[in-house]
Amino acid sequence: MLLSEFDYELPEGLIAQRPSDKREDSRMMVLKRDSHQILHKHFYDIVDMLDENHILILNDTKVIPARLYGYKDTGAKIEVFLLKERDGKVWEVLIKPSKRVRVGTVIKISDELSCEVKMPLPDDGKWLVKMDYEGDIFEILHRVGNIPLPPYIERKMSSEELKKLDFERYQTVYAREEGSVAAPTAGLHFTQEILKQLADKGVEIGYVTLNVGIGTFRPVKCDNILEHHMDSETFEITQKTADLINRAKSEGKKLVAVGTTTVRTLESAYKMFGEIKACKGASELFIYPPYEFKVVDKLITNFHLPKSTLLMLVSALAGKDFIFEAYAEAIKEKYRFYSYGDCMFIN
Repeated sequence: MLLSEFDYELPEGLIAQRPSDKREDSRMMVLKRDSHQILHKHFYDIVDMLDENHILILNDTKVIPARLYGYKDTGAKIEVFLLKERDGKVWEVLIKPSKRVRVGTVIKISDELSCEVKMPLPDDGKWLVKMDYEGDIFEILHRVGNIPLPPYIERKMSSEELKKLDFERYQTVYAREEGSVAAPTAGLHFTQEILKQLADKGVEIGYVTLNVGIGTFRPVKCDNILEHHMDSETFEITQKTADLINRAKSEGKKLVAVGTTTVRTLESAYKMFGEIKACKGASELFIYPPYEFKVVDKLITNFHLPKSTLLMLVSALAGKDFIFEAYAEAIKEKYRFYSYGDCMFIN
């Protein structure tokens, strides 16, 4: 299967640079697979589309302020992008510009945080650094770090108004477990009120955690997609959520996943055990047509980049032709694309 089969042209003006004024006011395209219909709704309409015959599973990961701006002792500006915490204050990072650092380089972020470059990694320009700080690293990051927006959202970091907006809106209202360097963006449309309305209708809600890694931003580079290797991302399913899913499935209820990260968590766990169990693991699952879903029945998701693994995943669920028909319709109707954009409900 060729990468070129998952390409499309998107007018630059449709890439959302800011979130909608209210989370729930985003537009929502509904794909009805049984009748091959495309409906145009708003996200708040999701309350009318789900009932006691559905369960809703969300990813409660929390985005960390992973983008750090610092200086070498020469005064040269260096960006450090945190990817994954290892042991003993050691982190995997990206460094920009990497040609300005070498093993032993010290980068000062603030009076309370600096890092020393330890070694390059063989994996796509990653480095290991040793962080130097006292106290809780996440508390420090919330003081000195910046929200790691994807590269297609243009920001001038000097704008305090935008920085405050991104800290609030590039985070789901139910985020709990810090560790992601990108938001599970399908969840950005939910409010506590909508979650309450769904619960009042009898929709049971469960949570998984998958810490979104840099693979979310990285394009597929091989012409044959079967040669692509997914970055590893850690996930956890609690006993409470496993019990909810297994009971609901036995009762014939439909599982609605919120976001591709939730899909990969659930399908990865099933691949590991042949069922959903409480577990901690790492997902490298690459989902593309004609993958057969074992756990997920329906999906709420945003509109994804051309040639991306996320576009391949939704093509596996809804059918590639139907997805590209829907994307063409979304462009025609001027839907807003990507992280801060509108969403789709594959029903």
